[in-house]
Amino acid sequence: MRLLTGLHKQPKKNYLHHQMIPVVHMEQPEPDTDEVLVKRYRSTGEQQVLATLYLRYTTLVYGTALKYLKEPEGAKDAVMDVYQELLGKLLQHEVVNFKSWLYVLVKNHCLMLLRKNKKAVTVEFQPNFMQSEDFSHLEDVLEKEQQLQKLEKCIGALQDEQQNTIRLFYLQGKCYNEIMEATGFDWNKVRSLVQNGRRNLKNCMDKP
Repeated sequence: MRLLTGLHKQPKKNYLHHQMIPVVHMEQPEPDTDEVLVKRYRSTGEQQVLATLYLRYTTLVYGTALKYLKEPEGAKDAVMDVYQELLGKLLQHEVVNFKSWLYVLVKNHCLMLLRKNKKAVTVEFQPNFMQSEDFSHLEDVLEKEQQLQKLEKCIGALQDEQQNTIRLFYLQGKCYNEIMEATGFDWNKVRSLVQNGRRNLKNCMDKP
């Protein structure tokens, strides 16, 4: 019997390698917009939906809180506190631009904390979030010149109904519907009290 030499074991064919298998690139779905998440939370009340939305802006919330409170620990607490506020407020409000609305909510939250701690701060009015009238002159006066002590004095000089409405609207950040529920006034009266109160505040705060 001859000894067969020079023969080598042939490697097994990798049939998987030779088959025509298409490479499928899985595209990641586009993340839901703020508007979609707001509507979903308002319709379902699911906290996971709100958490997904809020996590997009925690850096903004923290930075805004730090700007006003000047304390990192206080700013961290504000991030948690604002989330708790959102659980209820977002169900009550029709929000078109969530980022802008959230900024105002955080700012008002911080101003209320500072007011409780009796620290003097500059108060910025935000009338354009509620209505479209041009109050640019009033905004300039309030943003550039006035502080809480003078504002409190001027608010205290208003008629009782105007004073209460102005405090609810500007210092507590409540919307017209919330003021209606708190006071029993109809929408037109709330709007009138806010406008007239703001006009009277301007006149008061323009005085040297």
